[in-house]
Amino acid sequence: MTDQPEVVVVRWPGRSPSDEGGLAELLAAYHLRTEAEKGEAVAGVDGLPDRYRAEILDPRTAFGGDVVLVALSGDTAMGCLVVTAPVGGRAELKRLWTDPACRGRGIASGLVGAALAHAAENGVETVGLSVWTWRTGVIALYERLGFTVTESWDERDQLVCMERAL
Repeated sequence: MTDQPEVVVVRWPGRSPSDEGGLAELLAAYHLRTEAEKGEAVAGVDGLPDRYRAEILDPRTAFGGDVVLVALSGDTAMGCLVVTAPVGGRAELKRLWTDPACRGRGIASGLVGAALAHAAENGVETVGLSVWTWRTGVIALYERLGFTVTESWDERDQLVCMERAL
């Protein structure tokens, strides 16, 4: 038996501005790790490409038309996921990240489940995502949650595109 606090997934930005710090930290960790995995490691947020730095510095603007889900334990942000605004019955999942110290607790699957429920509530028929080939653990998670590999819609090398019908 464990005494781990309950993790709650909230739709952000419906929370107070104080929650932006936790989201910004999660996004920074995600982007810094991704750049390192691509062989383009940078020392800090200032070294990230402008588009990624903008997400970290001003997520409300960067994801203005999207829904950001944040997994919280108390006031601590433990994970995040962006669900893009639907276009033509389709939405995309982006920026799935769980704080490495919090992994193994079902946070990522909880975020994806909440994202799928949100998409279905908003008339989305298909949810897509792209993931780097070396992220085999998250690819396996997506497959367990019903996503299948599909033809790529992204020109970048080493990117796997996946979809799931709702």
